[in-house]
Amino acid sequence: MTGQPIPVLVNGAAGKMGREVVKAIAQAEDMTLIGAVDRSPEYQGQDIGELAGCGALEVPVTNEFEPMLAMLAQEKQLGVMVDFTHPDSVYNNIRSAIAYGIRPVVGTTGLSTEQLQDLAEFADKASTGCLVIPNFSIGMVLLQQAAIQASQYFDHVEIIELHHNQKADAPSGTALQTAQMLAELGKTFNPPSVHETEKLAGARGSLSEADIRIHSVRLPGLIAHQEVIFGALGQIYTLRHDTSDRTCYMPGVLLAIRKVVPLKVLVYGLEKLL
Repeated sequence: MTGQPIPVLVNGAAGKMGREVVKAIAQAEDMTLIGAVDRSPEYQGQDIGELAGCGALEVPVTNEFEPMLAMLAQEKQLGVMVDFTHPDSVYNNIRSAIAYGIRPVVGTTGLSTEQLQDLAEFADKASTGCLVIPNFSIGMVLLQQAAIQASQYFDHVEIIELHHNQKADAPSGTALQTAQMLAELGKTFNPPSVHETEKLAGARGSLSEADIRIHSVRLPGLIAHQEVIFGALGQIYTLRHDTSDRTCYMPGVLLAIRKVVPLKVLVYGLEKLL
């Protein structure tokens, strides 16, 4: 650590989350925006600061991902790539960044368990830090902790996640992570009390680890929302987190950028940084 600002490349910079990240980095005294990558042809060459609504930053949008990684790798200070792109490209984006010695901070969901394991091994061999964060909201971390506490007293639980209709993957990475955290307690939930028949395939949602069902809703007007519903005789206990503005993720994103620089391994989940 040299005390110099952390150089950051934002991949998916012209998207809704990307623009918020650009604004947050521009306002952070210990970071400097080095590049803005986006595949959308209509934004090529435009100043990303003007697109993000924070004033000109003299950083043009480009679709040249690997050349930007190479440029970032030449910086004296260890560089960070923030990725909010698409599930189809995120795996290759992370591998490419690690290969250049760039620390990825990843908010894009959709990575499989096998891909995460492969990336963890690759980061370990390269001694390069990587953070994969399904949800950057502090409130969501608190919800998950409350769910773990509640699971000690309830045997029945289901998860409902609701997102905007432009989200490409389902279930959400946050819902999958929540189910995984509950499964890691070594308990099997939802013991059957009747033989179920689905008249429409998928009516009961997706069956995840530990027999926890996840239901996905996709509608315009939503941003990101999740319910964890516990049930027992005579009572229902509901935990819910609602996002009303994407700025709620920015403290977590900035924290991750600062924390990833000294790391030499892949870390999954914001809760491990708090």
